[in-house]
Amino acid sequence: MWIELDQFIHYLNYERKYSRYTLESYRNDLAQFIEFMEERTNYSQITPKIVETIHIKEFLGQLMISGLSKSSIARKLSAIKSFFRYLVRINVIRENVVITISSPKLDRRLPVIIDIERANKLMEMPPNDTIEGVRDRVILELLYGTGIRLGELLSLKMSDLDFSANIIRVMGKRRKERILPMGSKLRKVLKTYFLLREDAKSEKNKRLFYTVKGKDLYPLAVQKMVRMYLSKLSEQEHLSPHTLRHTFATHLLDKGADLYTVKELLGHESLSTTQIYTHVSMDRLKKVYQQSHPRASRDNGSH
Repeated sequence: MWIELDQFIHYLNYERKYSRYTLESYRNDLAQFIEFMEERTNYSQITPKIVETIHIKEFLGQLMISGLSKSSIARKLSAIKSFFRYLVRINVIRENVVITISSPKLDRRLPVIIDIERANKLMEMPPNDTIEGVRDRVILELLYGTGIRLGELLSLKMSDLDFSANIIRVMGKRRKERILPMGSKLRKVLKTYFLLREDAKSEKNKRLFYTVKGKDLYPLAVQKMVRMYLSKLSEQEHLSPHTLRHTFATHLLDKGADLYTVKELLGHESLSTTQIYTHVSMDRLKKVYQQSHPRASRDNGSH
């Protein structure tokens, strides 16, 4: 493996303040490209200096043939571009061979959400008489009640919860802290969770969520749990913890929240990122109008 990759990850970690999940994604994507280069050249001691534009295009072509989604290919290309910009910056290479390669055009897809009735049902689905069930209730309440990202949720510590002020301190992307409100339903289920956790007052276990075996809860476990419950309520595709983040934002806008407030709650860098939810709300508004207003239908009996 290239020593420059370790240097790049170190740079992203300590200078750019990327989350550990983003760092893992970058490392995995770039390791896959390096492995491709080793197979392509049949030489295990290659360096970034021998990489040419054609190599990267062949790599992307291989990903397309394998059936990888456009969004995943775009993410891998973005990692490669960032890496090669870094290599130019530290004078490992003189020319950025990736600069002329464009990302695949992504199909515009609106976020998947569930309605308020299903969201309320979802919160009640995990059992409330076991610590695992109550833990899952807390997770669902956090995802839907605060719009928190999965990585942020798994990084929460006991000390991030302030019950006196009813707030949660969250470390977001690039280690930017934001404050989220703690709703009454979330507060109640958190109190129940702490009563069931024998180590709730212990200094040893500061992480908020653990597996049954006492290990740190990991992303796949949460994804599987959330998907299992959501699939019982909806037949939509692409259901995930992020579905509840999308639902959180959309329901806020539907109830009159302003876009800037939603942006701050989600921890978005740019308002343009948040604006996709206005499209979701507008689509829902049009649908309700078409179904409800007597003069909305084309076939309303008038000529």
